[in-house]
Amino acid sequence: MDLKDSGSVVLTAYHSFTPSRIHLAEESYAPLATTHSPVSRKVQHRVLTRMSATGAMPPSPPERSMSRDSQDSMEDYWSEVRNIEEDCQGGQEEMIERSSMDEVELEEAWLHEAGLSTLVSGTLTDSPAEALLSTLTRSQAAMVKKRLDNYTQTMRKRNKQPIRHVRDVFSTADTSTAEHTPPVSSNGQIAPKLPHWTPPKAHQPCQAFRPVESSVKECQMEVYILSFEEPYSEGVTAHRKGRDCHDCQRIRKGDKDLPKFQIVTPKQGLTRVHDLSSEDIKKIACISLIELTTFYDALGIELKRNRMVRSKVRETGIFGVPLTTLLENDQKKFPGSKVPLVFKKLLSKLEQTGLQTEGILRVPGSASRVKHLRQELDTKFYEDRFDWEQVRHNDAAGLLKMFIRELPHPLLTQQHMPAFTAAQNIPSTKHQLQALHLLILLLPEVNRDTLKALLEFLNKVVAYEEKNRMSLWNVSMIVAPNLFTSRDKTTRQEEMQGAAGAAHLVRLLIIYQDLLWTVPCFLISHVRKMNEAAMSKKTPSSEKTKRKLLRRRNTDREKEKSEVTDLREGVIRVQAPLHAKVSMAIQLDNETRARDVMARFDFENGQGSRSLSRRQKCFLFEVGGNIGERCLHPDTHLLEVYRVNPHCEWILKSRTT
Repeated sequence: MDLKDSGSVVLTAYHSFTPSRIHLAEESYAPLATTHSPVSRKVQHRVLTRMSATGAMPPSPPERSMSRDSQDSMEDYWSEVRNIEEDCQGGQEEMIERSSMDEVELEEAWLHEAGLSTLVSGTLTDSPAEALLSTLTRSQAAMVKKRLDNYTQTMRKRNKQPIRHVRDVFSTADTSTAEHTPPVSSNGQIAPKLPHWTPPKAHQPCQAFRPVESSVKECQMEVYILSFEEPYSEGVTAHRKGRDCHDCQRIRKGDKDLPKFQIVTPKQGLTRVHDLSSEDIKKIACISLIELTTFYDALGIELKRNRMVRSKVRETGIFGVPLTTLLENDQKKFPGSKVPLVFKKLLSKLEQTGLQTEGILRVPGSASRVKHLRQELDTKFYEDRFDWEQVRHNDAAGLLKMFIRELPHPLLTQQHMPAFTAAQNIPSTKHQLQALHLLILLLPEVNRDTLKALLEFLNKVVAYEEKNRMSLWNVSMIVAPNLFTSRDKTTRQEEMQGAAGAAHLVRLLIIYQDLLWTVPCFLISHVRKMNEAAMSKKTPSSEKTKRKLLRRRNTDREKEKSEVTDLREGVIRVQAPLHAKVSMAIQLDNETRARDVMARFDFENGQGSRSLSRRQKCFLFEVGGNIGERCLHPDTHLLEVYRVNPHCEWILKSRTT
């Protein structure tokens, strides 16, 4: 309906936004708002409505327009924001005042998380950082040099001589065009040669950043190939060179329907996050940060970082307690737990009673009842005295969202929240997905596992849309304020401006969650090279040690010969400690897969082994060599793994998670 100027009357109702209003609401919020109170939002809404009614707002470009479903869901977003603010006022939530991070602190924090803190500490030789540097691509190495150079220059401005100058770490004479940097020298004195970094020209946004004409044909049903073979930063050269980006034109984030992506399955097999050892995952996180920074730089997006806020947090109870503390308490009773038990209980309660309930997540429970249940959970949960039968589905939804909001450190982490938010500014859905992929791998393990449990539940909610009337956009709009609303006073205004963008990111997290928890093979290749470089550095410190290692090596070789005399090229020995036949030599060919080895052990060991497999499923692992440990996907071609890691052990065992 058309709205006329209301004069001095304050409009208190919330109305559905039209597509043009949504676009301008995002870009025009900053100059209109100076406070964060509910009244100020009503005034903002009134002014926006007047501007739209008088034609002051130009129509939004086609790529920013939204479906009718998403327009209606905007009301869900602002309703959820209003509920959050009311909860904060009622509970007198402590707000955190953020202090800005200066350049030195920013670069030090980046280098530390990237596993490169030794670059400024003067202990590069024989360090893990040296092995990491030897595996970087030219673009990644240039980014590391840029960050280190900025650190050095900033330290000089502060009249503090850095311990290690950037020229002491990076060689400036290398003009090689090889894809990867030369390996680290083994004499312990010469720093690794990395390509000379020169300041790049200012990034010119590709044509896809500008409004796309409506005549452009949309290929909504096209299947897009997503390859994990090369780093994402290497696939955005069009952005780096200021040309039109093919992906941005084909797959725009404003398209009504999300594109369908098909993963190119590598012959070495797909690898999930939980398939790798914890040590390898830490290395994956370091490389992911370097790759994410290089990727954002190629897209012309500044990667900011929040200071890690140190504040007094609760150590007992449930709400407002860090995830790590909750998990430590749970693991005392249930070893091996990956997600806080109370979080799993809330999700389980909602799955049992709320998936088919209309408006689940949207319709709030009684505020007084939720507050009472919150207090009971804090005092009775770990004493096993809490009565879950008294919790209604709407109460469980309110408690779930409250749990996420009141975490002392955000689920997406304080330091990486700006990077998640910046992903909203990427014009292509494909590139947004790649950014989220790297960010997921950067999260601490407990945050990543908890987020995964939440997204799996939200996917189930969307699957019951016909029953609960909760579409993907409805769910995303309601969850977004709880994930992206910070307890930081200085960021509230920015969050309100990015309402639709934050919800779009949640939508991507829900739809593509299986893809996001898969580790790209180019990152695994980095880890293999890091481990190989680290092993080559482990040289004996004395002649006595050399002789001792030589005797041990000869003994091991004789033992291997006595165990199997027919092992030749392409033959592996698989150990299966849980089976009756604990060892088997297998000749590999181009078609041998992990599932074939698993099936052969079941067949050779008879019915008893099949009964064991039903009780405790076994998987084939590659252990050692240039990897810590990796659980192999059943479709993995074993000859390909043998070629990249010939010195690994092959073990058939059950998973620990």
